[in-house]
Amino acid sequence: MTITDTSPASAVRAPGTGAPAEQIWTPRLWGVLAVLCAVLFLDGLDVSMVGVALPSIGAELGLSTTSLQWIVNGYVLGYGGLLLLGGRTADLLGRRRVFLTALAVFAIASLVGGLVDDGTLLIVTRFVKGLAAAFTAPTALSILTTTFHEGPARNRALSVFSVFGASGYSSGLILGGLLTSFGWRWTFLTPVPLALIALAAGIALIPRDKPSTEGGHDIVGAVTLTGGMLLAVYTVVSAPDRGWLDPVTLGSLALAAALLIGFVITENKVRHPLIRLGILRGGTIIRANLSIVALFGSFLSFQFMMTLYLQDVLHWSPLKMAMALLPIGLIVAFGSPFMGRLIDRYGTPRLIISSMLSLSLGYVWFIATAGDAPHYALTVFPTMILLGGGFAFGFSAIMAQATDGIEDSEQGLASGLVQTSGQVGAALVLAVVTALVAGGAHSGGGGFGEFHAGVNLVSGVAVVGLVLNLVPLLSRYRAKHA
Repeated sequence: MTITDTSPASAVRAPGTGAPAEQIWTPRLWGVLAVLCAVLFLDGLDVSMVGVALPSIGAELGLSTTSLQWIVNGYVLGYGGLLLLGGRTADLLGRRRVFLTALAVFAIASLVGGLVDDGTLLIVTRFVKGLAAAFTAPTALSILTTTFHEGPARNRALSVFSVFGASGYSSGLILGGLLTSFGWRWTFLTPVPLALIALAAGIALIPRDKPSTEGGHDIVGAVTLTGGMLLAVYTVVSAPDRGWLDPVTLGSLALAAALLIGFVITENKVRHPLIRLGILRGGTIIRANLSIVALFGSFLSFQFMMTLYLQDVLHWSPLKMAMALLPIGLIVAFGSPFMGRLIDRYGTPRLIISSMLSLSLGYVWFIATAGDAPHYALTVFPTMILLGGGFAFGFSAIMAQATDGIEDSEQGLASGLVQTSGQVGAALVLAVVTALVAGGAHSGGGGFGEFHAGVNLVSGVAVVGLVLNLVPLLSRYRAKHA
């Protein structure tokens, strides 16, 4: 069998049985998996490398904390806003074509980002890279699931694929610390040759596929969702300087709300919506989407603050800061392969509660022990262990809960929806945190005092996620023992 046989339905059946025959892992099959893993690795690598470099970028380009958050949020909003459209576009235009085109855009945006001297242009390149990731991520998963037959072959490929994402984040911390020591531009330029190698290998190895003849795009939905979220984040971030009752602030909030309302109306009327809103009628699905907001929103915002606090306030080197955050990535990378067994044994609700509890304890521990100069062994290391455990338990369990009980025809929608919720929710939480940090700086709060309100907020977000999942479990327990 050759790898060009991409349809799961075309899997060869074992003689005399209804079960699929074991798929032979040819060198070309391994090559396709390597290309897909390399792109996922690049996504994780890019996010963590740029995060380490934020203080250096701000110092050279004269960017404030408010502007620096757009380097993070530009990527997050580009990714989250078009993620569902990316998966649908791959079905309509062909997975191979969309994947390779988006990968080329990612490489070009990385190159431009490493060469520009203007903060606004740098933020634009981050947004473009987020758009590219919105197409490469779902398309890579789609290529994987249609290339590897359902059963042991696909499960094995998915396991390898997942580990590479977490490994990319961990590697990016170390590499980002090293490269930033030579100059922050290297954190943008380094992914370029890696992306070009993956692009060349993808052209040679990924099988051609035929575009779908059914369905259509929901361009209006994609534009209103992305535009509404961008405007909402911009308004929240700029409001502390402009004033919450300023006419521009109020007008921006009204326009953002109108765009988001327009998105909901569009999804109820368009023939091929990005999101079938009826899928949100189940309480379990809603909890999963809110839980991923608590997980991503608190974690991404805390990492943003720690990057600035440890380097700008405590004057840690980029490498020292990266090594301080490394335990999180290592726990996620080495723990991910075992999460499936834990979910089977304990179920998703208990693991999500454990995740939110671990996150909450991590943030609270940092607040309680940080003081003016947090000690690594007493404060930073325990916090990273708790956050790493919380992310490892939470991500896999939330993704499983978000797709539990969903029809096969809507598994892709449910998976894409929860990922979109995580990215968009993280952008909003980070926007509010940035406003609080900026307010702390303006009020003259030095040292950790500048970030105290922001860490309080992410702690509250994690606690809300804990309560959200704990209440239904306690209710079922009481009903069972009443």
